[in-house]
Amino acid sequence: MTPESHALILNVDDNDGARYAKSRVLSRAGFEVIEAATGASALEKVRADSPDLVLLDVKLPDINGLDVCRQIKLDPQTATTVVLQTSAAAVHTVDKVRALDGGADSYLTEPIEPAELIANVRALLRLRNAESALRESEERFRQLADNVDDVFWMLDPAHDTLLYISPAYRTLWGREPVPSARGITHWSEGVCPDDAPRIAEAAQALRRGERYEQEYRVERPDGSLRWVRERAFPVPDATGRPYRLAGIVTDITERKTSELLLREADRRKDQFLAMLAHELRNPLAPIRNAVEIMDPRNALSREALDEARMIVSRQVTHLSRLVDDLLDVSRITQGKITLRHEPVDLAAAISAAIETVHPMIDRKHHTLRVVSVEEPVILMGDAVRVAQVIGNLLSNASKYTPEGGTITLSAEARPDTIAIRITDNGIGIDASMLPHIFELFVQSESSLERSEGGLGIGLPLAKRLVELHGGRLDARSAGIGHGSEFTATWPRRVASVSEVPVQKDNAVEDAVSARRVLLVDDSVDAASAMSLLLETLGHDVHVAHDGMTALEMAGQWTPEVVILDIGLPGMDGYQIARAMRERETTAGALLIALTGYGQASDRQRSHEAGFDIHFVKPVSFNEIEQAIAERGSHGTPRNMTPVQQRDGTAA
Repeated sequence: MTPESHALILNVDDNDGARYAKSRVLSRAGFEVIEAATGASALEKVRADSPDLVLLDVKLPDINGLDVCRQIKLDPQTATTVVLQTSAAAVHTVDKVRALDGGADSYLTEPIEPAELIANVRALLRLRNAESALRESEERFRQLADNVDDVFWMLDPAHDTLLYISPAYRTLWGREPVPSARGITHWSEGVCPDDAPRIAEAAQALRRGERYEQEYRVERPDGSLRWVRERAFPVPDATGRPYRLAGIVTDITERKTSELLLREADRRKDQFLAMLAHELRNPLAPIRNAVEIMDPRNALSREALDEARMIVSRQVTHLSRLVDDLLDVSRITQGKITLRHEPVDLAAAISAAIETVHPMIDRKHHTLRVVSVEEPVILMGDAVRVAQVIGNLLSNASKYTPEGGTITLSAEARPDTIAIRITDNGIGIDASMLPHIFELFVQSESSLERSEGGLGIGLPLAKRLVELHGGRLDARSAGIGHGSEFTATWPRRVASVSEVPVQKDNAVEDAVSARRVLLVDDSVDAASAMSLLLETLGHDVHVAHDGMTALEMAGQWTPEVVILDIGLPGMDGYQIARAMRERETTAGALLIALTGYGQASDRQRSHEAGFDIHFVKPVSFNEIEQAIAERGSHGTPRNMTPVQQRDGTAA
């Protein structure tokens, strides 16, 4: 940009006197002036000397001044040159209109006052410098936009001409802008058909002084979809008027995808909480009814009381399985679940799994067919988890098979793998649901009646357990009404028949020696119920509801067995256990932790505190009875690592 006071001016006039007068006025004002007397000479000097402004008379001997101006403006090399058209013919108003239409930046009628001439020249040069600065700024904008991932565009609002689209357009849209017939890209003719209305909408909003910001999807030629956010804004000139309209298009596909996933996760969470509340309430109703039945005032038969007791037992087992599944999902998610690696008799695992689901199968009058291999098949894995996987698959099949249906369990021993396949003739799985069947909290829409309940975690849990063993779990279905098929494939690690695990007889001896038992639990109801059960076996039971009382009783009474809750007021169960191990009177007692805490870290803390056995509530009384009986037969099982566990889970 040339400073106004040092600008080069070309003075074009065929009248020597007029030309001299104007040159003198301009020179005295500090401008550098060169002259031309003809149109041809003027065009040559414009190209050769690049003047900042041309003072151009209309009447020239060879080429009309209006044509000279038009040629200057049409030539890309000289198009930015400022032209101040002059004429001595004051009456020819049409010349002024033609001059301005032809590209002249301003028009003066002679005779011109010196002050007016200088003021007009300076004003036009200031405008030229401002436009030059805008062009430089625009060029810097383009250079920046050429090297970023966002898409930039620039629109000339005066002519609705799209001047620029950054190269990132090709990456985002997967296509090229379409050039228009004018030789430039024009939003109404070129670009791409989907872009023109949107750019027009942005331009109209900006002209109204409104903010423009939109999020929309872009479909690429290959069919893939991208989410983008587009913002448009006016670019003002030195006077504050919109000189250009510009836009920025940002790819927000990852953010939008995350938002959609979070929204779906939130929906799943709400659905899961509703299912959880439903599933936890369901068992409470029959338990409450069974308690009412057992009221002594009802004077019911022994058979009715036994049935009420079985109802409570079944519902408590159901609740326990729900809680266990939730805990297992949490452990797997956090990577805290561990597997035992031991010889597993496949037939025994199948038998154990069938035992867990038999009540459901019997209740719905299903036919269960078992087709197993004839020779003994030994897996290397976690026996409890193998049975759990098979049980979950059988439970799922029973849940979605109408009453009287058929479920088939078959096992196939291959050279490197063992396949356990469970098929049913139930409601089947819709093709749209099949890819999501192993996702957490997903259930078939056909189960809205929810007659069998469930939290939608049985299949995902089974899949992860199979994968932890190095196998895979697959699902197939021909669609709604055509049943389902689940195949768990395990790597086969051949073990000798001598490695088949020996089934231990867990039956409790008929005669159990009476023991002094100290029961510590802050739940009065839980302590009272356990105390009554222990007393029916002849044990001498004392009960404490806090740590200090428990230690006082132990010091005075010397218990042989101490059953301790962990979460106690004041001193917790770990502190009490450590204190008892330090006292001579209780150092050799059998310490049993009876708690709702069942994580591996909880068991480790139990071991470090001195507990012999760690039970997770709720636990069968038969297991407590068995533990006390073993204490009498074999002595206290001290210093076991990890703490002996009786809830059937891996530490």
